[in-house]
This record gives sequence, structure tokens and C-alpha cells, in this order.
Amino acid sequence: MRKYPRLFEPIKIGNMELKNRIALTPMGVPLAQMNGEPTDDYTAYYEERAKGGAGLIITGIAAIDSETGIASAHQTILTNMAVHKMPYQRFVRAIQKHGAKVVMQIYHPGKETLSLAIGGRAPVAPSEMMTRYGEKTHALTVEEIKTIVGKFINGAKIVHAIGADGVEVHCAHGYLLNGFMSPLFNKRTDEYGGSFENRMRIVKEIIEGIQQECPGLVITVRVSGDEFMEGGNTVDDYVEIAKYLEGLGIDAINVSAAVQENSHLNREPASFQQGWKKHLAKNIKAAVSIPVIAVNTIKKPDFAESMLEEGVCDVIGLSRPHLADPAWANKTRDGREDEIRSCISCLVCFESLALQNTMQCSVNPRCSREREYSTLIKNGDGRPVAVIGGGPAGMESAALLADRGFDVTLFEKGSELGGQLIYAEKPPLKEKIGWAREKMISPVKKAGVKVLLNTEANVQNIGALNPVGVFVGCGSEPVRPKAIPGIMNPNVYTVPEVLSGKVDLAGKKIAMVGSGLAGLETAVFLADKGCKLTIIEMKNEIGEGLWFQTFNDVLKELKKYGPDAELLPKHRLLAINDKGIEVENGEGGRVEFKADAIVLAMGVKPRQEVVDAMRQSFDNVYLLGDAIKDGRIVDATRDGYGKAWAFDCGCLR
Repeated sequence: MRKYPRLFEPIKIGNMELKNRIALTPMGVPLAQMNGEPTDDYTAYYEERAKGGAGLIITGIAAIDSETGIASAHQTILTNMAVHKMPYQRFVRAIQKHGAKVVMQIYHPGKETLSLAIGGRAPVAPSEMMTRYGEKTHALTVEEIKTIVGKFINGAKIVHAIGADGVEVHCAHGYLLNGFMSPLFNKRTDEYGGSFENRMRIVKEIIEGIQQECPGLVITVRVSGDEFMEGGNTVDDYVEIAKYLEGLGIDAINVSAAVQENSHLNREPASFQQGWKKHLAKNIKAAVSIPVIAVNTIKKPDFAESMLEEGVCDVIGLSRPHLADPAWANKTRDGREDEIRSCISCLVCFESLALQNTMQCSVNPRCSREREYSTLIKNGDGRPVAVIGGGPAGMESAALLADRGFDVTLFEKGSELGGQLIYAEKPPLKEKIGWAREKMISPVKKAGVKVLLNTEANVQNIGALNPVGVFVGCGSEPVRPKAIPGIMNPNVYTVPEVLSGKVDLAGKKIAMVGSGLAGLETAVFLADKGCKLTIIEMKNEIGEGLWFQTFNDVLKELKKYGPDAELLPKHRLLAINDKGIEVENGEGGRVEFKADAIVLAMGVKPRQEVVDAMRQSFDNVYLLGDAIKDGRIVDATRDGYGKAWAFDCGCLR
């Protein structure tokens, strides 16, 4: 008997039978051509997750209106049967051959459209309003609404023609249809506004049109479950919406949460726990008889199984977990949970999308590069390779090089693998970093890498291997500017010293110098231990440069401690003494702050002495991660994996 029988129990949605209850729920993947056709990279991305065992693949936001409804470049588009039918047929077949069902999501971004993306025209919405981007929307006329209804139906007809198993109508997250449904955004007084029935009218017309034009096509609808905005639809409202949609004859409801104005509630940062919003789907499921698909910030298989057992939903929606590990389903099925790369809720994926980059993932360097990394060349032939450093970059390189057949020895000066992750998991609510560290260690062990802990790499022990390549992922050390008087005083500590437990500062008054993510998370760690904190930052803003959702999340945790944490941007450290610190404020004045201890979070620098020694002594030396420059987990894993993939005994420079 399988460990998770409910997860791998088949289920029917309309006339579509899923082999299991694991769904890749939709996220926009900007890998399409400019005309909206799927590229080979787009297909490879989804096919990897179908091969990984997901029973249902729901693709992300395909636009149905090229004139008024494009939100970003390289998104998928379903507007022209002649142009889009054949390439999408190939896409669908590539997924279906692995036993997964394909539901394609269609949408109109509405007020989330940027005028720049639609030739300078105003974004459209149910009513006139100002968007988050400072643009005024055009309130759709009834005639324009009818046109958009027709475009949704046309998009569904293309979905039907290409052989997809179903279509999902996106009615969530503040996009156009959600805008009509929500009294927060819909201020109309005609037949498309006001009463519940009127606000649902556009959705009703779309669904009825799809049913008429696409007989047999499974129809799902994504809803927000609760908009969590004053004046918006609540969970009770969405229970009524779900019952109404069931009455229209749809086949399943896909429950998410929130709108774009509070998107941290559907793109949760690290502090959110698994299942925090399960009541949304559970209330809806109790009110309808059709299947409910739901996302619930689920990371681990045992929690997913518990959601099915509890009756929260019928199908488990996993978006970011499938970014982190496309084989989540197969590894769960085969009892290989220890190999699943867990999503750490770092939001690098959404940050990369916002910056108009391809999708990135901190723990999966292959994300969006599946075709590039499709064929591993195993030509190591037992030749020796040395890897220096057991952080993310070193572990990625070591495991992949061993998989390629090299005889890999990993040198780690500490007592355990993980590098900076060992410290990063220590602050409150950062346990997901610990999960990631465990899952990076597992492939190192499985690949047969020789791990030498408590062993400082040097020219002698590396040279004894006679390596064909030396991968230097020795990491970095905290910046400690010696030009600042008192910087070496005994009351001055670094972030690693604090988080490692080397020093206990509980209950003390602390001056924290630096407000990057490491500094802010260390501040939360200290505040949780009863410390009173003054955080100084020489830049104009606290947390400058951090992704806004990550920054807001850590700031929220810090603010729980109220006046025990004082935030002071535009303050530059001048000197340290045994009573505290002296700083220059934004007006050029000199200010003193008393403190029992000073914690430096002023960044890190490469361990240059190790880099120089290896470069001077060996050929084919490759620097990884922080050994080059200060970076994040995503930089380390992508760098380590990429260089190990390309390594060719001297050809790579």
C-alpha cells in the first residue's frame, strides 16, 4: 500500500479522469514567442512537470485579447485559430503523452494591463479607477463587454481545437473578470453591475458560450476564495459564487486567494505556514458537489495528504513546489521524499517575472532551462575533481560532477554542509531554509561524493588528488572595514557569530549596522531573544534593493516587537567604542547610540586568499557563487550547476 493513498487516488473532473490528485496550478511562464506561440522552451518547461508525475497541468494566463489584454511580453496568447492551433497542438501532445491532463487557463488582465503593452491605450476595467501603476482605466461599454465575451469564447474554441482536456476561466486575483465580480472594483449601475447576478453576468455569458461552442470541453473556474480587502468579496461571498458557478454547469473550482493589491496572500513569503488559508477551500467544498482544486502553500507530501483527508479539497494545487522540483509527484509516489527539493518561499520566481526575466528558482537551477539542460554528458570516467566549500554552489557542483562520472572530493572546513544556509535557517519562521539545505545534501550523498568535513582545503591536500578541475566555492567572509575606529573591539560581532550561537546576546541592547536581508533577519532573531535594537543603514531606505514582498514580510515580523526595534536609514557608522556607536545622520550631524553589543551586517567579500592560492597552483580552476561576489541562493545554485554541467577538463574558462 502506498504511503499517501489519497494523493494517488484517481478522480474525475467532468469527463476527464486524473491519474492522481496532484496538479501543477497556473503561474505565468514568459517563454512564449512575441506572437504568443509556445516556444520549445515553454513546452520543455511543462513537459518536465508532466514527466514528473503531475496528474493535471493547468497552464498559466493565456491572453484572449491582443488589443486590450496583454500584461507582459512573451506570455501565451490564444486569439487566432490559424496562427495558434498547430503550435499549441504540438504543445498539448507533448504533455499528454506522459499521462497528464492539460487544462489551459484563459484570462484578461483588465486593470493589471500596462498601457505600454497595448500601444498606449488605457487599460480596461468594469469601472473607471486608478490602477496600481498610476494609470486611469477605461470603463468598458456594454458593446465592448460583449466583444470581450466573444474573445473568451474564441480562446476556448482554440483550446478545444488543439485537443486540450479543458479550459480554465480566470476569475481571480483582480484581473478583469474578478473585477466585474467584486463590488470593490465594479461600480457600474447597468446590467453588468450592482446586484450579484449582474456582477456575475459576464462570467455567465462566457461559460454558456463555451458550453455551446465547445461541447465536451471540461470547464474550470479559478476564484480568489476571499479578496481580503475591505469592500471586496469575502469567503462567504465566494461560497455563494461557487454555488452559482456549479449551477451554470462548470466542472471544477480552483480556489486561490486575494487580488493584486495584496498579492502577498497568494504569493506567500517565507513567514506563511502551510495551510494557513485552507478554510477558504474547505468552506467552498462543503457547499458544492463538483471537485475543488486548491492551493494552500503546501510544500510537503504529508501535509498535502492531510488536506485531502480533512476534506479541504479534492485536488492538491502545487505551483511553486513544481518550480522547485518538477518530479514532486513521482518522488512522493516512489518513497523518495528525502530527494524532493522544497520551495523556500523566497519569491525569487516572482521577482524574476517582475523584472521581465525568465522564471528563476533558488533551489532548482534548471527552472525554465529544461531544454538547455536536457542531455547530461557523462564523460567523467573516474577522473578526480576537487570542490572547495560545502555551501549551495559547492554542493550543486559536486553532486552534478559526480553524476557525470567524475571522482569528486568535497572539502568543507566546517563540521557540516550548508555554508551560509546553516545560519540563514536560524531566525524565526525560516525553517524552510533548513529544508532546502537537507535536500541539497541528499544528492551529494546519493551521488557518492567524498565529503571531507572539518578539512580546510589547501594546495597540498588538493594537489594530492591531482585533479583535472578545481571548483572553488569557498564562500565569503563578513565585511569588517578596518578604517572604522573600534571595528575590532570585543563588543563587535558578525551575523554568522550571532546566528551560529557562538555568542549569546539575549536581552541586550544591540546596534545593528546594515539593513540588508541578513541584517534584518538577524534583527528578528535577536528581537525574539528579548534584545532592544537600533538598526542603522547608510542608504536612503531600510532594506533598499530587497524585493518588496520579502522586505515587507521581514519588516512585519520585526514590527511585532514594537519599540524594541528602531530603524534609522541615512545613518553612517563613524566609530565604535565600549559604550556603543557614533554615526553621522542625514543632516551631517554626529550622533551617539548606546549599545551593549554591535552586530555588523555590512555585506560579505570573497575569501580571496583561497581563490588566489588555487589559481596560482592549479589549471582549470572555476570560481563559484560568493567566491566571485556576494550573491543569493539562486545565484549560487545556478552558478554551481551551470559550471559543473559545462565542465570539459580545461575547455571552460
